[in-house]
Amino acid sequence: MTKAPDGSNDNTRAAPVASLARVGLSYGKTRALDDVSLDIPPGIMVGLIGPDGVGKSSLLSLIAGARAVQQGRVEVLGGDIADTKHRNQTCPRIAYMPQGLGKNLYPTLSVFENIDFFGRLFGQDRQERQRRINDLLERTGLAPFPDRPAGKLSGGMKQKVGLCCALIHDPDLLILDEPTTGVDPLSRRQFWELIDDIRGERPGMSVIVATA
Repeated sequence: MTKAPDGSNDNTRAAPVASLARVGLSYGKTRALDDVSLDIPPGIMVGLIGPDGVGKSSLLSLIAGARAVQQGRVEVLGGDIADTKHRNQTCPRIAYMPQGLGKNLYPTLSVFENIDFFGRLFGQDRQERQRRINDLLERTGLAPFPDRPAGKLSGGMKQKVGLCCALIHDPDLLILDEPTTGVDPLSRRQFWELIDDIRGERPGMSVIVATA
């Protein structure tokens, strides 16, 4: 499915945010992806829909640059993601939330410390980190809990903190791997409302979501 920020299905003719050509991936004797070719348009939300075990997570990890390309070609944000130089230049423009509640969090660090850590990774100065963290905490409803350890959060709160960590550097491409699996209905609705709000402010941001 594709959805533009205004709710329409009018896809842009601009270059794809990601393009896969005859991509294959194996784990030992298990074939996860076989001869996959597709173009993902920019500036919209794209959904990869399918049951567990069909290779959605493997495909997203290739696009995010988190897994080495074995076969075929994967172009992301205008270049070959297998090229070290392009990957190093491109990865700071990508936010990747892997599957699993709080998978990108450090459980012993507080809510604030987790988000601050990701801001430091992307070279943001202290003032900028503080401003962005305060804004993200307010928008996610996490402002009352900056000092709570991530390991003691509910599933929905973990996903909100994970999203804050992913968005701290204002990415051009947001990749979400089954972000609301295991989350209660209220938290799930709040999560997608937040994504809609962010996309409304950043209409050029591309979002790829995997869901069963």
